Amino acid sequence: MAFDSRLLSGIGVLSAVIEAGSFVRAGEALGLTQPAVSRAVARLEARIGIRIFNRTARSITLTDEGRRFYKAVAPHLSGIEEAAVLAAGTRAVVQGRMRVNVDGAFGHYILAPNLERFLSRYPDLSVEVSVRDRMGDLVADGFDLAVRFGVPDPSALIGRLLLETRVITCASPEYVARRGAPAHPKDLEQGHECVLLRDPSTGRHFDWEFVKGDAAVPIAAKGHLQVNDTGSLLGASLGGQGIAQLLELYARDMLADGRLVQILPDWSDETFPLYAFYHSAKPVPAKVRAFLDFVLELV
Repeated sequence: MAFDSRLLSGIGVLSAVIEAGSFVRAGEALGLTQPAVSRAVARLEARIGIRIFNRTARSITLTDEGRRFYKAVAPHLSGIEEAAVLAAGTRAVVQGRMRVNVDGAFGHYILAPNLERFLSRYPDLSVEVSVRDRMGDLVADGFDLAVRFGVPDPSALIGRLLLETRVITCASPEYVARRGAPAHPKDLEQGHECVLLRDPSTGRHFDWEFVKGDAAVPIAAKGHLQVNDTGSLLGASLGGQGIAQLLELYARDMLADGRLVQILPDWSDETFPLYAFYHSAKPVPAKVRAFLDFVLELV
């Protein structure tokens, strides 16, 4: 198929629709009416010979063919944007809009309290932060990158390890005064209340394990409370409900000011990774590079 210059314009509209989540909001971002956006997408579908969106009265979603198409072109769009900014010689290379997908622990306790510093540094950039249980499909959902705890599944995305933080076991001083502190991991299986965190991928709580050097001791953690987010886990721990396993990265301030105390500190060699995921565009967009550099400052 001979290259049609109108194809690039249509792909730009497609990108705006995916980022905005609707034809109406894409039109507002582009300065177009909703019918104009709809016509541009229809022309693009006719030119490439596939249906890109499933449309209902309430929502739009990418078809499988549309997802594959956008996944192929998205890295090139980022490269074109980057090249245009560099060619223009603009002083503020980090600019535009960036959508970031994060899990609750990172978003609530690490990123959100520090975003003012990042946005002050790059006044021509706007950031949308979306906290989600799962990363999902970055391409289909229109995200520039994701920052999430846990070992990544195989994918076509670039996965960059940012750090490994320790898994530490904590309780409130009130709980320790009331129930005592265990001397060994196995002591937790009798006479102690554990606050359990639900694993969204399995529907049951995360397994507990204690590591000291080469020794690893799994335990059958039990408790009357299971939660599905880090905020509830911390709240219950701070309120004296029981002992919880937390990530040192977000619990360190609460340990430092005495709101929490560490349990079994000699058994805290287990670590949990923090990864950034982004599209395999080369060069990586300046806004993504700047954000990754900033995250590394925080952790």
